Amino acid sequence: MREVDFQRKTNETNINLKLNLDGSGKCNISTKIPFFDHMLNAFTKHSQFDLQLSVIGDIEIDYHHTIEDTGIALGEAFRMALGEKRGIYRFGEATLPLDEALSRVVLDISGRSYLFFGVVFMRCDDGSNINPYLFEEFFRGFANASQMTLHIDSIRGNNSHHVIESIFKAFAKAIQKAIKIDGNEIPSTKGVL
Repeated sequence: MREVDFQRKTNETNINLKLNLDGSGKCNISTKIPFFDHMLNAFTKHSQFDLQLSVIGDIEIDYHHTIEDTGIALGEAFRMALGEKRGIYRFGEATLPLDEALSRVVLDISGRSYLFFGVVFMRCDDGSNINPYLFEEFFRGFANASQMTLHIDSIRGNNSHHVIESIFKAFAKAIQKAIKIDGNEIPSTKGVL
């Protein structure tokens, strides 16, 4: 079974999570940042991962550490749950709308960390007082810790809430495709990912 219990503790955050890649989309998430919780709920629902996540962060300073460190912790847990990646499809792509927003996510569980974040927020109006560019730090943390190549493009969108949510949902569907069991081999000519 591809699941893991994981803890990451620093001077800025204390993160405890349980991740099951072969779940049904059940989650219990608390970061103390409601909009971020909403995005992570959407991610688990559409990826069909089960996730229990508790984050205590220094949100009295700002949301940066909590959002970035959650990406790092989730990425590390994801990499651990995948193990040697035997049999996975490896690649995933999804393009999804949310009202006027349209986002594309393409990824490769390659063993090579890289993030391209092709998103320009026209308005910072998600209603939560979060700098929307903090989500770039979430995805960078996830890509680096999981050793994934991740390309995120906002094709169009005016409302930052819609853009961010369409990205999280596209990420969920792309990652769901990439981890599907597609055989018994490690999907690499090198024999390792």
